[in-house]
Amino acid sequence: MKRNIVIATIAAVALIGGGTATAVAVSGDDDTTSAGTSTASRGTGHDDDRAEHVTELKTAKVTASDAIAAALKSVPGTAVSAELDDENDHVVWEVEVLNGTTWHDVLVDPATGKVTGSHASRHDDTARVTAVLKGATTTAQDAARAAAVKGTVTEIDLDDDGTAHAWEAETMAANGTDADWRVDLRTGAVTPDRSTHDDGDDDATRATHDAGDDHGDHGRGHDAGDDHGHHGDDD
Repeated sequence: MKRNIVIATIAAVALIGGGTATAVAVSGDDDTTSAGTSTASRGTGHDDDRAEHVTELKTAKVTASDAIAAALKSVPGTAVSAELDDENDHVVWEVEVLNGTTWHDVLVDPATGKVTGSHASRHDDTARVTAVLKGATTTAQDAARAAAVKGTVTEIDLDDDGTAHAWEAETMAANGTDADWRVDLRTGAVTPDRSTHDDGDDDATRATHDAGDDHGDHGRGHDAGDDHGHHGDDD
């Protein structure tokens, strides 16, 4: 959910060989495979990511809400996002603060709550973000507190795309299982983020359909062979 970063998602990969078809669908953070065999390598990678997230959680004594408060105390403005991230092998809270037209990336130590650094930057969506936040009564800090009832908040960000604006929150359980939520900009109500799961279902459906078509083509090939067999019998 980081601003101005495009994450390319592999929607579906179809592997065909030796007359068999295996389709693997991968969407976002969901560990979803369909119509085929789950690869051991991807499973291992997912487990490694989960173990890394658990380590980050153990390191973080400072909550997302506290990190935002510390960042705003250091750099006045409006918090737009906060993420528990790994910077140069060190886990830090990275908080984005907007002050006028200038953005500040503020780093907060998750163990002590102290600001360890900050730098100014510019983004091309400043006007849109400002317009969305103008009518909001729920701040990023409020959203982080609200989402905390669902688990440990590891990220909070403003969804300023389209018309359904909201805070997006990611929480994580003690075992590393994550979940996505939306926090209403006005009421602070927390609801599951359906968009991520819906995309995954669509990808899986397409992959399954493609695999079925591949099987169908091979099946038609066998029919042709059977026809040749019948001609042989007639002779």
